[in-house]
Formats: sequence, C-alpha cells, structure tokens
Amino acid sequence: MAPLLELRGVSKIFGGGMFSRANVTVAVDDISFTISEDNPEITTIAGESGSGKSTMARLLLGVASPTYGTVLYKGKDLNTMTRRERKEFRREVQPIFQDPFESYNPFYKVDHVLHAPAKNFKIADSQAARTTMIEDALMMVGLQPDETLGRYPHQLSGGQRQRVMVARALLLKPRVILADEPVSMVDASLRATILESIQKLNKELGISVVYITHDLTTAFQISNNIMIMYKGSAVEAGSMQKVIQDPHHPYTQLLVDSIPQPDPKIAWGTQTFAGLASEGGGALDGCKFADRCPKVMDICHTQMPPLFQSRPHTVASCFIYQDSEVMENPDIASSFVEQDGIPDVV
Repeated sequence: MAPLLELRGVSKIFGGGMFSRANVTVAVDDISFTISEDNPEITTIAGESGSGKSTMARLLLGVASPTYGTVLYKGKDLNTMTRRERKEFRREVQPIFQDPFESYNPFYKVDHVLHAPAKNFKIADSQAARTTMIEDALMMVGLQPDETLGRYPHQLSGGQRQRVMVARALLLKPRVILADEPVSMVDASLRATILESIQKLNKELGISVVYITHDLTTAFQISNNIMIMYKGSAVEAGSMQKVIQDPHHPYTQLLVDSIPQPDPKIAWGTQTFAGLASEGGGALDGCKFADRCPKVMDICHTQMPPLFQSRPHTVASCFIYQDSEVMENPDIASSFVEQDGIPDVV
C-alpha cells in the first residue's frame, strides 16, 4: 500500500538562475519522508530559524513545488492530479498556521472561516447540519459556540483564534494536519490547551500530525517521533524519547542544551555554537555543520556524512558514527518506531 503523503528525493532551491549559482539558498536538500496511512502519529520537524522546516511544510501542503523530486499523495504526483483528486487532497491535508490573526479577514466574523470551507467541500446537506457540525468542531477544541460564533477576530483572544483554526481543520475530517508553529504566538497559559486539542485529534480521530517547531519542549510533550533539520538537511531522526533524552548529533546536542532548565543550580547554555550559521545550503563539499561543530574532524570538511544507524530507531548524519551501518532506506520515517502512546499534555 502506498504511503498517505510522501516526499521522494525532494529539494527546494531559491535564488540563482539557469546559468548562475550566486545567491542560491537550498531550503530543502534531497529529503525523502513518508506519512503512513495505517499508523497515524505525531511527528515533529524541528530546527532553528532558516533550517527549512516551513518550506518542507509548504511542499507537503502542495503550495510550493519542488525544484527536484516528487510530492505524492496516495501514490499520485501532486502535479499530475486531476481537479477532483486535487480537491480531495486539499480537504484531507489541512494546515494550521503560526499566526492565527493572518488567517482571518477582519471584515468578516469568525463564522466565515468555518462556513466557507464547509460550503466549498459540501460536507453537509443543509445549513442546519452544517451549523451542527461547526458547533461540534468548536466544542471538540474546547470552545463554546455561543461565546465564539458571531464575533469578529479582534474580539477573540489569540488562543481562541488559534483554536478556531484547529476546529476549521477538524471540520473537514482531514487525514493529515500540518501544524506550523501553532503555539508560538499565544500565551504560555494557552499553549497546553492548543497542544492538547491537537493531540486529541491524533488519538481520538486517527489524524496524522506533522508538528513544525523550534521549541523542543512542546515537541517532547506531544510527539512520537522527531526529525532535526539543519540548512535543509535531516541531521538526526528517530524516536522522540531517544533523540531528546540522549541526542547523538552535535547539533541536536546543542539544541537540547539550549533549553532553559527549571533548576537554578543547573547552568544554562554551558555549550555554545562554534560560529554563526552561514546563509544558504552550506558548502558544496563536507558537512554543513562543520563550521559550527565542537566535534569537527578533518573528514567533515571534505565529505558529506550520510545518515548512520547510530542505534535502533535513530539515525544521525555525523562521522562520529562512521563505524555504524549507513541507513539503506532513503525514507527518513523508516527510522521511526511505532509506539504504544505518549503522555498526555499536562
């Protein structure tokens, strides 16, 4: 059976021209990644700003086309889909964006972002049935319909606006939700509520979630697996518990070390980056992280490290593990492990 959603050898390059390589940015560099139809999970794609996370989300959504490679849904190339197949894809793969306010027209009440897609995709036979489905979706994410509908966006809090967008995605009964930094612009007190809503969609409705974030703390709370990106490449991937609790790649180790600790006796940021990240996709030869890596070796400047199977259900693109087997399957998700579950958000 074909994967539900797949990137196959995908690269996305910005800038330059047909005969020029100047000012080229490799936002996504030869990534193969699948979302299984049989095992809906929450997968985090993490990394610092400019690592290619959001570009990868746009490729998965079909709003950006790859420079190289193919994006497939149920085994069909997005570029060759019929109009009917494309509409089905649009309904079944739904986004939740970073800034909830930008998703609204301030001249329309919030009802519009719920009724418009419901009408476009004809999810109900009558207006009464559509209204009932909208109210159910709002209650599913912890909102009271009588306190939400009939209001303008500015009359709702940031957390309420974001939960309306979660309800909008839920309303269309999607198979996949791509959540791009969904809690970065809301108060800390509301983050747990929104994350709990997303986790609920996965557990109770079997919706696969791709969670895009730079915040490893929230990722650890809700995700099964994680992929760490740096300059468009996957540098480490695998089980969330293993990668965060015992990171193998030097970049992941520095990311985890940058998380503030609640214990004042524990020094924060004892490790530092060995330099600033350069623009673009990195050097043509060698490891992209070599100029910042505290564990750099001579080979790192001349060869790009493949993904090594550094331990079961974890791969790391680092020559520290060159004695380990090279990952044979190009699909990064093949390093993930099926889990019984993850703790509820607290």
